[in-house]
This record gives sequence, C-alpha cells and structure tokens, in this order.
Amino acid sequence: MGNKIQFIDKLRLGLAVSVAKTVTLGVRSLRLGSASVLPGSIARRIAPRLLELLSQQVKNGVILVAGTNGKTTTSLLLHSILERKGYRVAHNATGANLENGLMTALLESTNLVGTLDVDYAILEVDENILPKILAPLQPRVILCLNLFRDQLDRYGEVDTISKRWTKVISTLPLETVVIPNADDPTLSYLGQQLPQRVLFFGLNEPENYLDAIPHAVDSIYCPKCGHLLDYKGVYISHLGDFHCPNCGFSKSQPTLDSPEWPQILLGLYNKYNTLAAATAAKELGVDEATIRDTVTNFQAAFGRAEELEVNGKHVRILLSKNPVGTNETIRVVTQSTDTTTLLVLNDRTPDGTDVSWIWDVDTEKLVERGGTLVVSGDRVYDMALRLRYSQNDPKSQLNLIVEEDLHQAIAKALELTPAGETLHILPTYSAMLEVREALIGRKIL
Repeated sequence: MGNKIQFIDKLRLGLAVSVAKTVTLGVRSLRLGSASVLPGSIARRIAPRLLELLSQQVKNGVILVAGTNGKTTTSLLLHSILERKGYRVAHNATGANLENGLMTALLESTNLVGTLDVDYAILEVDENILPKILAPLQPRVILCLNLFRDQLDRYGEVDTISKRWTKVISTLPLETVVIPNADDPTLSYLGQQLPQRVLFFGLNEPENYLDAIPHAVDSIYCPKCGHLLDYKGVYISHLGDFHCPNCGFSKSQPTLDSPEWPQILLGLYNKYNTLAAATAAKELGVDEATIRDTVTNFQAAFGRAEELEVNGKHVRILLSKNPVGTNETIRVVTQSTDTTTLLVLNDRTPDGTDVSWIWDVDTEKLVERGGTLVVSGDRVYDMALRLRYSQNDPKSQLNLIVEEDLHQAIAKALELTPAGETLHILPTYSAMLEVREALIGRKIL
C-alpha cells in the first residue's frame, strides 16, 4: 500500500510540475506578470501534498522567515549570504508568502519530473499561515522577526498570533532552530518557552532609543503575567530593553553584539534585518567574513529602500504598510534634508481593507518639517485628512497636494523634487507595485 501511495504521489507531482511550468511560461510570455502565485495554485490541486513532497527534497533544510515587517529584506540578505558560499537556494524572492507563493517558489527550482536539486529553501512566510505550513515543511530554522498590528481585518491582535506560533512550533523536532527577536517582548517570551534550540537577535544601542514610546505600540505588557513592562528605552514601537517589575521576565540575551555589525540600507529596522540574517547564517556554518562582505555589498529588495534614477531625479521607495513600518520610513525621511515626499494609500486585499491604522502613524513629524507632500492612491482623501489633522500650525510651510491619478501624482512629485535631492515615495503594498510599474514599466507579480 505504501509503495502504491508513493507511486501516485510521484505521478501527481510530475503532472503538477509540468502544468505549473506551462502556466509560468504562458504568463511570462504574455507579460502578465512574474507568475509567482498562479502556478502553485493550480499545481496544488493536482498534488495536494505538493509542499511536503518538494520540501523533503531540500538537501540542507528549509529556512522560514516570519513576522510583520522585514521578511523580504531579511530573506534576500540570507539568500545572498548562502549563495556567496556557493549554495544553491530556492527562494520566494518576489515576496509571495502565502501557500501558493511558497509552492510556486519551490516549483521554480524543480526539473521537469519534479526533482528539486537545491541545498536550502528560504521562504518568507505570512505570519498568519505559519502554523499551517510548519508540519509539511518541517523547517530546519525559523526566524521570528517581530509582531506588530497589521491588517487587523484579517489577522487580529499580536497576542493571538504569538499563542498560535508557540503552540505549533513547540511540536516540531528538538533539533529545529528558532531565532526570535529578543527586543520584542512577545517573541522573547515565546523563545523562552520553547523546548527547541533557541538563539536570539536584538540591539544593544541605547544611543538609538526613541525620545518617547510612539503611538503605534502593541505589546508593552508582560506576556507572562500581564503587568506593565518597564523600559530602559525603545528602538521601534514596543521593541526595546525591558523587564517586568512584577514577575521578573526580561529581555533575552542576543547571540550577536549589535554595535559590532554593519547595517544594510537605511533605517534602524534594517539593523534588525541584518542581525536576524547574520545570526541564522552563523548557525548554518557561514564564516563571519562572508557574512560581513555580503552585508556591505547588499542591494535592496524591490520597494524596500529601493533606489532608482527617473528622468534625472533620484527616487527612493520605502514600503509603508502598517503603523510601525510607516513610522520608521517617516523617520528615514525626516532625518534627511530632502523636501518632497509622495504618499500612496491603497485599501486592496494585499494592503488590508481597514485603513484606520493611519491614525496611529506619527504623521505630525512629517508635517512639522514642512516641504511638499503629494498624496495619491485609492484612499487619497483619507491620507490627506490625516495630514491636515497633523498640521498644528496653520502658518506652517507645508505644501500639501492631493492628486487622485497616480501617474499624475508621480509626475508632479518628480517635477517638484529639487535637483540634487531625493524623492521619497511611501506606498502601501499594492501601491508600491503600481508605483514601480509606472516608474520602470515592469510588474512584480
């Protein structure tokens, strides 16, 4: 009976691979996108155990990268490190991180009969589906980056997600390596409860503390006893140096000393991404020199501090899809001397249909500095209203331009960007794809 099941699985796998590769060829030939989701969606109907059958063939194991922010950048950096060491890596590089996207990424690296000849598979995973795919994937390493409120209409609060993570991760083999963010109270506590091998990453840089805890803060209560945590300081939202005065719970000790490591790209959030990838790479046996060299020469993933030259103007795209991420991209903008910013707010399925999160963003800091703010997107007037409410001084030098048409908004923002300055574009996810297509004429998905 077992041999018969194996034969049927192989037959289904071979057929699924053939169909998936045909679909991929058709989509790309017709320039309908990069076919990062559809092939997996069709293939799984033919071979329901597709994810398990493919992941079992990965020689050195599957690495999962989960969390609210930073998945794409961290995954790409770790991919770059492993490739520099000569490893063959399967990776969902476009950021398609639901089940169909994971399957498509693995299918991309198979031959025509379904053989997957790679050393590692690095898969960024949507935080909500992580518990669902752990059993079929049986990962070797799980990177837990952070948990913030994101798309509440779909996911709920962070404590709900963390409890599901803890419950399912604890059932994995003891040799599984889990790497949580020590500065996130919820994830630090998660790591302290697991029976598996646990390493932590985090910051030790008091000079980078925020002046105050921002509005977009989610987990300032002890995950163990519920008491209000004491913070020496916070770096981003609720990420910081904390302890509980009631039960003694405190921040876990990071494996790497953060001040000794270079940082990829702009923004403190990218220091977290660097440390997460470096911790995982060292655990996989990569030498420190290779890691540092890769970090130093790393290029941004699409839309994540991606830099372009358009019509002689310098453009930087900073994905801004939730309160914490947007506060951090605003920090990047306000620390620069550039005077023009384009904000694009959509409310489509990839963004989350509830845009009330913009009222948790510290847009006051962006408005206070003046300059030109161009606003566009499906919810252009919601964003414009938020910015107007942030304008405490009616005599401020803010030039707010509302433009429904995205192409016109981009053209206006480019026109108003002075020579020698950078146009910062802060879009939600679907808006980022539209912005990139408008700027370089190429779709991602």
